[in-house]
Amino acid sequence: MKPVAVVILNWNGYKFLQQFLSNVIEHSCTEISDVYIIDNASTDESIPFLTTKFPQIPIIQLDKNYGFADGYNKGLAKIEAEYYILLNSDVEVTPHWITPLYTYMQNNPQTAVCMPKIKSYNNKNFFEYAGAAGGYIDKYGFPFCKGRIFNSIEEDLGQYNNQYEIFWASGAALFVRTSIYKELGGLDADFFAHMEEIDFCWRAKNSGYTCMYIPQSEVFHVGGGTLPQSNPFKTYLNFRNNLFLLYKNLPQSKLKTTICIRKIFDGIAWLQFLIQGKWGDCKAILKAHKDYYKALPLLHTKRTTCNHTKSFESYIHMYQSSIVWQYFIRNKKSLKL
Repeated sequence: MKPVAVVILNWNGYKFLQQFLSNVIEHSCTEISDVYIIDNASTDESIPFLTTKFPQIPIIQLDKNYGFADGYNKGLAKIEAEYYILLNSDVEVTPHWITPLYTYMQNNPQTAVCMPKIKSYNNKNFFEYAGAAGGYIDKYGFPFCKGRIFNSIEEDLGQYNNQYEIFWASGAALFVRTSIYKELGGLDADFFAHMEEIDFCWRAKNSGYTCMYIPQSEVFHVGGGTLPQSNPFKTYLNFRNNLFLLYKNLPQSKLKTTICIRKIFDGIAWLQFLIQGKWGDCKAILKAHKDYYKALPLLHTKRTTCNHTKSFESYIHMYQSSIVWQYFIRNKKSLKL
């Protein structure tokens, strides 16, 4: 058994497997790592392509589409390794990209998760939306990244070339310690997709572990490969899962106030979609809130398993202001944290 398993979760991603898998295998099948595929019951040409072109790569075929979260949970349960790398199928990796991540984790046992620098495949001098130079969260639960705040993407000029602690690591290229993944019960299957990695990292931090950004490793991500940015289902998942995220992980002293303010922000977003005539997104937000209320009993049960003894403000990488206010009102497109 090699210590690192690079695991790609695929769902109808034939075109990305065709484009990127050779690159991943070239730079990831090494003396310390192997590549695996988990397939979420794809109906395209993925499986015939894999079995014909890459018969040496193990495939774990699931019986239906379990989404990102439970798809990984079910597939990873069948893979033995000291570390997992959850890697999107639309990622181009670079030579020796695993070594800096692996070396850091080997030397820092209190780190649960780390991530590489994630840049845009289509514009390689710039960071990529999903992860960039490490994830953060503001006082009202809005996630953002160094190198990317909302839709403002920075050019990589070496400004984020130091290792540092972050709040969350991107699921596009997530290096996780297997023992902690299992200790925390893996990703939350009820998220289905979107923000499940933020929830996992938050739970890890509440348990005393750290999350790190390791820029000596670099990958290039296409992004939006499964759901495009303007998809109402994506809107639904983002709004619902953000409420899930806050309810599960906030300390009791911040729970009611933060969620109340977050609902006001969601109402403003609903009005913006209404003015823009985006009816699908309007319905998605309403459904997100409806399903959040329906899920409250289950969320309360999950909340009891999380450690909330650490204050929300005690995280030095928690942004103690509103990123919405700073970005839209004060016009700050990048922040020094």
